[in-house]
Amino acid sequence: MRTGAAADHVGYFHEAILYDSDEHLLAVVLPFLLGGVEAGEPTVVGLGGRNADLVRRALPTGVEVTFLPGGDVYTRPTAAIRAYRELLAGHAAAGATQIRIVGELPPVVFGATWDWWARYESAINHAYDDFPLWSMCAYDRRVTPPHVLTDVARTHPRIARPDGSHEPTGVYTEPASYLTECRPAPLDPVQHTAPVVELVDPTPARARAAVRAADSGLLPPDGVDDLLMAVSEVVCNALRHGTSPVRMRLWCAPDRIVVTVHDRGPGPKDPYAGLLPAGDGTEGGLGLWISHQSCDHVSHHRDADGFTIRLTAGNAHFPV
Repeated sequence: MRTGAAADHVGYFHEAILYDSDEHLLAVVLPFLLGGVEAGEPTVVGLGGRNADLVRRALPTGVEVTFLPGGDVYTRPTAAIRAYRELLAGHAAAGATQIRIVGELPPVVFGATWDWWARYESAINHAYDDFPLWSMCAYDRRVTPPHVLTDVARTHPRIARPDGSHEPTGVYTEPASYLTECRPAPLDPVQHTAPVVELVDPTPARARAAVRAADSGLLPPDGVDDLLMAVSEVVCNALRHGTSPVRMRLWCAPDRIVVTVHDRGPGPKDPYAGLLPAGDGTEGGLGLWISHQSCDHVSHHRDADGFTIRLTAGNAHFPV
């Protein structure tokens, strides 16, 4: 039997905490965690170092709350989804009727890579909905950019308040609609320069060769291999499922390689393509999912000219 605000709710009960002080954060988080412990529910903290320490110090000694390694789970959206689904499945298999988690994204993702984390916050409303999960995602309004807070309101059905209330955001958008908007991410500054490689309708083998030739030791070996695999899959998908011409461009910066692949088609039909495992790949989603596993940032969008995917290997956190 589920307890608290999520009592009688079926599936994922997803909330945001929009706090502006330590006291605000603790006023929401402590009752949430202690209520879970009292009910015998698995109760988990996935906050970053400072906030995790803040909560740890405020909890009564010996309380049974699990603290996840700060930030480690948020390397890539697909890695976070996989890790949390494994955690949730384990608790559900052990008989948990509700699981409580409070977590936060590291502030570094609020910049150039926010687009795929916004998609993550939307997609998990679907990805975790087969578990009795009640989670709160904490955002510090003092450091979170306004456009990020706008996306938070659209990807979280509710906001948890210090007075114990749980208010609808009023602008929550169902994932299938939110994800199909496919808003373009900010251009990488290197894209304002001429590409070092530009190919039209390349074979996957030619695309891989171009990436390897452009690297010149810029990336670590495993980073090169991951990018080669991602580029190969994305080019293959564009040739097979897109509309010619397929145009591949590549740029090099001191700390990263950026590749775009564009075709005249509409892109994948599945709104969760890239973030959740694809089926047999017949609709082209498998390549996107592989690229999300392999690259340090993946963005994609569709417009009147077709569908474009951008792959970044290396430091994707450029100033915006």
